[in-house]
Amino acid sequence: MNKPLFPEVGVNGETISAADIAAEAQNHDAPKGKPGLAWRKAAKALVIRKLLLQEALHLGISATPRETAPGRTETGDEAVIRAVLEQALEIKAPDEAVLRAAYDANPTRFTSPTLYEAAHILFLADPVDLVARTKAMEKATAALGILANHPERFAQLARSESDCPSRDNGGHLGQITTGDTVPEFEAALDALEIGQIARAPVPSRYGVHVVRLDAKASGAVLPYTAVRTRICEAFEKAAWARAANDYVEALLSRADVRGLDLRAVA
Repeated sequence: MNKPLFPEVGVNGETISAADIAAEAQNHDAPKGKPGLAWRKAAKALVIRKLLLQEALHLGISATPRETAPGRTETGDEAVIRAVLEQALEIKAPDEAVLRAAYDANPTRFTSPTLYEAAHILFLADPVDLVARTKAMEKATAALGILANHPERFAQLARSESDCPSRDNGGHLGQITTGDTVPEFEAALDALEIGQIARAPVPSRYGVHVVRLDAKASGAVLPYTAVRTRICEAFEKAAWARAANDYVEALLSRADVRGLDLRAVA
């Protein structure tokens, strides 16, 4: 008789099927050639899930699923697990002094978005298509050659050459803020003076751009009062994660788990 590739897993007398573990394993990363690690991670995740559901039954906890995002509602098990953790975990609000110290340590982390007005000419090219990428770079270089002597022709070239819908507006993108564009495009804007056209083509994940910066209003450091809630939420989220981890580890330490060495799973 063939020995199963992975042993059966159980927790406190309840069995977790190999099919369920295999399905869950798709949600866990593992180095290439080491599917066993993904399986063990999946098995541990399902052991924890089972423990929390057992704890809900022991405590007599039930819950109604909530909508967590537009079009996304908790499953029954997710609702019960949430209710168990809500009852078990007591998270204290961080002290005001702690919040203020976190802000004062580096206020520049809390900056309003930079506002740009920019225009571009896009030559579409998939980054993995080297032939298309080379052609796009050649087209962008040719456009820059024209603009070096005739910058007033930017809108004309955008209308005739650009692969972006902004071509209908002469390449103008209107007002954009930090995070609205891909990082490589934003970095190019930050390197330009107002009214300047980037001297070299700007590659991005979409293709190759000819970029012009028309206006820029740099973000300002926000006052503590404007970001206090954000800092507080970050502290509370971190505290909740630590408390949840401690609670789960305590459940695991008391559980009868077979078929899985929890010490071998990060």
